[in-house]
Amino acid sequence: MTAQNFMNVVRFKLKSDCIDQYFEVIDKTIFEGMTQRYIAKTGDYDYCFVGIWKNAEAIADQRPAMIAHLDEVRGFMEELSPELGVTDPVSGNIVSKVGYHD
Repeated sequence: MTAQNFMNVVRFKLKSDCIDQYFEVIDKTIFEGMTQRYIAKTGDYDYCFVGIWKNAEAIADQRPAMIAHLDEVRGFMEELSPELGVTDPVSGNIVSKVGYHD
């Protein structure tokens, strides 16, 4: 494994009239220690955020900033369920990585 061995994934759903607003905010958001960020559109308003981090400590250090960011964009999101709220987050060590080339 490389030094980039930790990731987080967050599933969320945007309100139909808040998509542009969300991307305006996220495009300006930088988390120290995050080396890559991807957002996949998985449905009409459904998205999946993937962050690659230097290590577990980097994401732990940024937790307050990530909570502040969620507070900033929470109003743009639909509730996924009463149990989850507006996000379904998971994180962990990357245990398999394959690089494909064009």
